[in-house]
Amino acid sequence: MLVDVIGFGIVIPILPFYVTEFGASPSTVTLLFASFSFFAFVSSPMLGALSDRIGRRPVLIVSIMSTAIGWFVFAGARSIPFLFLGRIIDGAAAGNFSIAQSYLVDISEDEKERTANLGIIGAIFGVGFMLGPIIGGALAKVSHAFPFWCAAGLATLNAIAAYFLLPETNVKRKIGSRLSLNPFAPIQRAIRDVELHPLYITWIMFAVANVSTQAVFALFVAKNFGFDAFATGLTFTAIGIVVAINQTVLLKRLWLKRFNDAALEKMMLWFLIVGLLLFVTKSIYLFALSVLLNGTGQSVLRVVLTSQVAGAADPQSKGEKLGILSSFTAASMVIGPIVAGILFEVHDTLPYVAAATCLAFGLIIADRYQRNRALNSDQAIPREAQNTE
Repeated sequence: MLVDVIGFGIVIPILPFYVTEFGASPSTVTLLFASFSFFAFVSSPMLGALSDRIGRRPVLIVSIMSTAIGWFVFAGARSIPFLFLGRIIDGAAAGNFSIAQSYLVDISEDEKERTANLGIIGAIFGVGFMLGPIIGGALAKVSHAFPFWCAAGLATLNAIAAYFLLPETNVKRKIGSRLSLNPFAPIQRAIRDVELHPLYITWIMFAVANVSTQAVFALFVAKNFGFDAFATGLTFTAIGIVVAINQTVLLKRLWLKRFNDAALEKMMLWFLIVGLLLFVTKSIYLFALSVLLNGTGQSVLRVVLTSQVAGAADPQSKGEKLGILSSFTAASMVIGPIVAGILFEVHDTLPYVAAATCLAFGLIIADRYQRNRALNSDQAIPREAQNTE
């Protein structure tokens, strides 16, 4: 995962600058994000369900190879259609992150260890996102295409290493069950899973806010602060440092120690809302504070929500449940960047105001969900006591 995220971090701050060399508009830049996301939306739940049946290892190796091929096509593109082809190839087997999460859920013995293990994945993501952008910014000094060649090479080496070194952890496979070829079957099952609806909705609101603001981030800081590709990479590195500190140190020693999941969920939503509203002030000082709030909010909230969903899944469907979260993220990435690109062309602050509004809605859903759970728990205690008597 570290190698995978470093590769992603290398290219993400450079992508808008590279694509604009082809004469692409901001809307086309965000459509590139959306093209990957649409195919990831279709593939992620199926890959998760497939890993429940045949194992995590083979599915992850195929997913990493699709990333390598996609970046090779993207780096060698000579026209905008080939840029889209590269992102589609990557999205067609996009399951790296959710399957890696399933690995660590497989080996977790209890709820605390599961949350801690998912925090490790988040910490690795933070470290990779800290190193990747600064490496990408330096590589972009050669050319805007060079970082994509390097990311493709890293993904290839990663797939080779996974083939020789990666063990299988899924010992409770759905061997006797039949895998549906309908790519929307896992989503249909998620829709019927009423108990998890509030968590899914909160996750979607978080994902929409996160991916839409990331899609226009480089454009925003270039316009308002004069950041080039290297400075943008340094900003992503700063966010990565905040994420890494939260998930390597603060998650276990502060957040999980002093707050329960319900309190953390609402607190981190508030962090994200305030961070985005500070962002639109266009003050460089408040921008630095918003980086701190957003890095903290997204790193902790991601772990809390993922752990709650994984905890609600039976052992033979954890891969599918986590794949569904990835699919919801991908669906958000289809819609969010397109809308963000349109809003950015109207006014550069509108994507961030819209993202804060999404998070506010997620906060309302989370609050109602937690109140209902608390009420049901209070009602269950007297009944249990009466049954005991």
